[in-house]
Order: sequence, then structure tokens, then C-alpha cells
Amino acid sequence: MLRKSFLSLMIFGWLVTAGLLVIHSTAAYAAARKGHTVVLGAARRVAYTKAGDPSGAAATDTELRIRALIVDGALKEWTTGDPHDVTDRSFVVRRVMRINDVLPENSTTETKPADGKGITHVEKPSDNKPHWVWQRGPWLLVDRVNGHITALKLPDYDPGVSQPVWFRDYAAYCGVTASGKSLYAVVAQIAVRKAVLSKKISEWDRESPAMPACAAAEWQRDPLRVSFHPTGRDVVSFALAPGSAVLVEDASDDAEPAQTAPAQTPPSKQP
Repeated sequence: MLRKSFLSLMIFGWLVTAGLLVIHSTAAYAAARKGHTVVLGAARRVAYTKAGDPSGAAATDTELRIRALIVDGALKEWTTGDPHDVTDRSFVVRRVMRINDVLPENSTTETKPADGKGITHVEKPSDNKPHWVWQRGPWLLVDRVNGHITALKLPDYDPGVSQPVWFRDYAAYCGVTASGKSLYAVVAQIAVRKAVLSKKISEWDRESPAMPACAAAEWQRDPLRVSFHPTGRDVVSFALAPGSAVLVEDASDDAEPAQTAPAQTPPSKQP
């Protein structure tokens, strides 16, 4: 009888321990799967000129509307313009950067006595006030679930010329080749290295360019077409071969710093 009671107590103890382990594991899993909070803060205006951003600003620009990109209560990036939802969990938005504009000769300098000993003398030039300027940067892909922020590398993208118009995971814009001599109609797809569409529109004169180079592109869903509006030229339209999105949304919950989007194999056929 005593032995049976002892066995019953042992079995009960094992069951209680197993139950506690299950509860602990479930709680740990739930904590690990906890979603991240990703928000864009309230808009504010900052001084913005062509002198501070020669490539991205127009001659008439005087201010820029920016918003903070906040992940789990922490400021990660500054952004400008409207975001575009690519999927139900990922969106794209353009980054803006605050650049140090102090000239090297206006930086603080340090000098030491000739014998190398004693107190270091710090010289501060009269024009040594902090000077920061805002510049438009690359587009960012933001995942609301895991908090990842990825800098997109769009082909032939020029910050002063290219104004992407997004549809699904495609961006249509006018781009400039690396040589700076040609203006192209470009359609890029997220996570694809090569452009889905890349067609020359005209020669490009970087010294005295027509600005804006193109008006906003226009998308058509069925059949899938995109039209470009280069300044001073006729509208050019292209049919695109419909394809599926190739964006892979990582299931990991660990937030990561901004990084360049990985290259993947482009669609099998271009129009």
C-alpha cells in the first residue's frame, strides 16, 4: 500500500513538472513571437535648400517635410514623402539624412607644447558652429512584424531625377546611367537585381538638364502597362509581362539595422 502511494506521488510530481515546463515553453514562445511596433511620427518641416542637397533639391526648395521612423519606441530613421504598402506587413518610404556640413578648416584643432608635455591647447575657429543639412536618401523597405529596415538599391536611380511611382512591388521612374549621359525609363522590382524594364528615352545633359526630367509615371493594371512622361517629349508606354512578387519576408523577430537588399534572380523574361 505504501509503495503504491509513493508511486502515485512520484507520478503526480512528474505530471506537475511536465505541466510547468509546457507552460514555461509556451510563455517563452509567446514572448519571442511578440510583434514589434513600427510607426511614422508626426510630420515637421525643416530648412532644405539646393546648396545643402545639390542632387535632390530644386532651386526653389526652401523646406522639407519629414517624419520619424520609430521601431519599438526608438528613432531609427528620418523619412520624407508618403509610404507605400507593398504587402500587408511591409511598406516602402524614402529616407532623409542629416549631413554634417562643417568645413574641415572650421573644425576644432588641438595643439601641444613643443616638448610634448603639459596641457593640450584647443583652438576653436570663429566659424565653428555646428552646421547640418538635410539630403534625400535611398528608399527603405520596412517590415512591421520583425522591425527590419532594408535600404533598397534601385537600378539607375538618381536622387535628383528619379521620382518612383509604386505599384505592387514595382517602382517606375526615369533613371540616369552611371556615365550620366543617358536618360532611361526604368521599372524596378523589390529584391530583383536587374531592372524589369530599362529603355533609353534620350541623351542626358548633366550640365544643363531639363528639370524635372519626367512627370510622374502612370500605371495600368489590366493589361499591365506603364507610361512615362519625359519633359519636352512624347509619352512612351510599355507593356510588362505579369509576374509574381519575389519579396521574401523573413519570419525572424529580431530587429536588425538598415542593410542593402539582397540580390535575387530577375524575372525570366522582359517585355
